[in-house]
Amino acid sequence: MKILGISAHYHDSAAALVVDGVPVAAVQEERLSRHKNDAGFPLHAIEWCLDREKLDPGDLDAVVFYERSMLKFARILTCTLRAFPRSWRSFPHAMKNTLGDKVWVRGIIASQLGVDRKKILFTGHHEAHAAAAFLTSPSRRAAILTADGVGEWATLTAGSGARGDAAGLQTAETSISLRREVRFPHSLGMLYSTFTAYLGFAVNEDEYKVMGLAAYGRPTMVDQVRRVIRRTPDGAFTIVPEYFEYQTTATRSYSSKFVDLFGPPRPSYEPIDVETAEGRRFADIAASVQRVLEDTLVDIARALQQETQLPDLCFGGGVALNGVANARILAESGFERVFVPPAPGDAGCALGAALYADRVYFKNPDRDVPDHPFWGPEVDAAHLARAAREDDQHVDEFNDAALIERVAADLAANRIVGWMDGASEYGPRALGHRSLLAAPHAIAMRDRLNREIKHREEFRPFAPVVTAEAADRYFALPAGGARLARFMSGVFPVRSEWRAELAAVTHVDGSARVQVLERSMAPRLHALLEACGRRNGMPVLLNTSFNVAGEPIVNTALEGYSTFRRCGIDVLVAGPAVVTKRATASAKPATEHVA
Repeated sequence: MKILGISAHYHDSAAALVVDGVPVAAVQEERLSRHKNDAGFPLHAIEWCLDREKLDPGDLDAVVFYERSMLKFARILTCTLRAFPRSWRSFPHAMKNTLGDKVWVRGIIASQLGVDRKKILFTGHHEAHAAAAFLTSPSRRAAILTADGVGEWATLTAGSGARGDAAGLQTAETSISLRREVRFPHSLGMLYSTFTAYLGFAVNEDEYKVMGLAAYGRPTMVDQVRRVIRRTPDGAFTIVPEYFEYQTTATRSYSSKFVDLFGPPRPSYEPIDVETAEGRRFADIAASVQRVLEDTLVDIARALQQETQLPDLCFGGGVALNGVANARILAESGFERVFVPPAPGDAGCALGAALYADRVYFKNPDRDVPDHPFWGPEVDAAHLARAAREDDQHVDEFNDAALIERVAADLAANRIVGWMDGASEYGPRALGHRSLLAAPHAIAMRDRLNREIKHREEFRPFAPVVTAEAADRYFALPAGGARLARFMSGVFPVRSEWRAELAAVTHVDGSARVQVLERSMAPRLHALLEACGRRNGMPVLLNTSFNVAGEPIVNTALEGYSTFRRCGIDVLVAGPAVVTKRATASAKPATEHVA
């Protein structure tokens, strides 16, 4: 059975193809259109997925959209009318925005792909999140938690799932039961996004900056945050509407009463200097909303564990990108394992919708999903080598063993390496196939990456990648921590004795959003880590996404080469090809750090 999943028209559009119950292709539209956070109909992504399997649209058994568009329209219309007359300015915009592509989804899909309208199905938004989290995990039975800004009406759901033979019966059907939900406008995702906007960052893009900034502050304003979001006797929460405007207008998410409570917002064009009183105020606000988010999620997860008595939690939705909260859920909720997929946000819903349709709608037998994030286009090393030679850059080609040693030497010499290997990652994080790699030892490396390549705020940390065999030596991972760190989904302490040697990847609070890499997931990167370990005793590297500010992660070899030529990357690797800039190929090696 061939099922295409689609997410679109909000942010991070994507397409995913499932054949006979197993994903075979998935990619975000931005990786192909090159428009960051592309929200449009993902025609490029759909075409790539179908071409990957040499399929025509008519070969598909079903096309599944990731939410019920008419129900979402009903929510928008209902909320706008409830807020009238305060919403009169936003009403025309909301109707124009929603009555376009977002409502007539079935017709758009039918006209764009030429498929029979009867083949076009819909899942609930949070059902797609739940399926993306649960059906891609190795767990047979698990509690399920989803949290984001808003889907149709739900902003948070809680329930459980069972896969096929979880009860020991080969004929048992897969089930996903979301028994409780919190509804709009009460939303942890919208709460965090409101503070994101207040702190001068971009909503639905820069929430992770708030998490990074929080480490520089103290949660001195927790009481104020708890005045705008209150807990309810049943363990849920409500926002206090007079502090917010996202439910009444699209122009601003917080009200003047919110500003009275927290002080003037930060203009987006002003840098944050945490050494100043105003910078510390913003950091304290970030720390306070981060603490309230964590406390709320831990309480909800703990109650869910006590209710289900299950050892595993599958957590999906955009809020599941908050690695600090995830680590606290693992440590404090009572769950032994927490699974977060590599694409927990809306992009991942394309895969979730396809899997939900396969297992629940069509009741197909359960199938194990390969436990990796690499579902996108493959890198063509021949294109890289040809382009570099035509551009008069230095190109060497090696067998695998020689290449690994060569790149390890470059990293030991403090060179920054663009690393492209195989299929691209599905989701917002580079996990070893489209990465920038560097030595993790010196703060100067972090500053150089920020200054010459990433062009981003100084307070944002870089992540380390470490072999699974050595992870516990350098990072204080609790039971289950290595699994949460598989897709860089948890923030954990760097062991105090290693923080000076891992200064480039240790955040101001002594933590790191670590990726624990098993050989089976990315064998070449694992081998490179081992080679670095043989040189300096530490199989750890700085790993950040291969892109510059304002651009999506690179996808093809030529996109990687263009980025390499435009910024301070020293070495570019794809397949057997190693490209160095002639101007920097003879850079003087730096002193190696020895553990």
